[in-house]
Amino acid sequence: MKKLLLFILPILFFGCSRNPDVIDDMGDASFQLMDQDSAAVSFPDDFQGKYVVMGFIYTNCPDICSLITQNLMKIQKDLNYPEDVEFVAATFDPVRDTPTTLKQYASSFGIDEGFTFLTGDSTEVFALMDSARVRSQVSMTQTTEDGRELYFINHSDKIMVLDKKSRVIFEYGGSQKVVPSIVVEDLNRVR
Repeated sequence: MKKLLLFILPILFFGCSRNPDVIDDMGDASFQLMDQDSAAVSFPDDFQGKYVVMGFIYTNCPDICSLITQNLMKIQKDLNYPEDVEFVAATFDPVRDTPTTLKQYASSFGIDEGFTFLTGDSTEVFALMDSARVRSQVSMTQTTEDGRELYFINHSDKIMVLDKKSRVIFEYGGSQKVVPSIVVEDLNRVR
């Protein structure tokens, strides 16, 4: 019994560690983007020293992107608007999701502060998506009577957490209802 206890105690101790496994290190990358106010943002460089809770959305999404956005908002509220955590939503539709469009999107959710919405040049946005392992593909395209192209995008459903060194330490299904409570629990464990 004593040998079994000596074997189990280290597992329990290290299994409850405050240092989660690193899924990916984004600290070596730098993406030149813009926020909803058209200000230049270097991601992840401008967020070094803070945790980042990040979701991936597009504003014309007919379904899960609004759930991802609401989950990000709930996480922020449940953490009591922490100063050491940044909340970021990056679009994978930079053609339509201009800074002005992202600002209107934020306003429609009642988001006025504490969030950064990111867009930019398509090359930079797609490089960020590739680095974050977010996949997207146009699923349906049609031209409207006034000549505008209308399309929808199939995409990854993801929220991820970066630590203060821009390393991805947690990933979640972004639109799932239980995600906010899990993210809050995980962040409180490592902060």
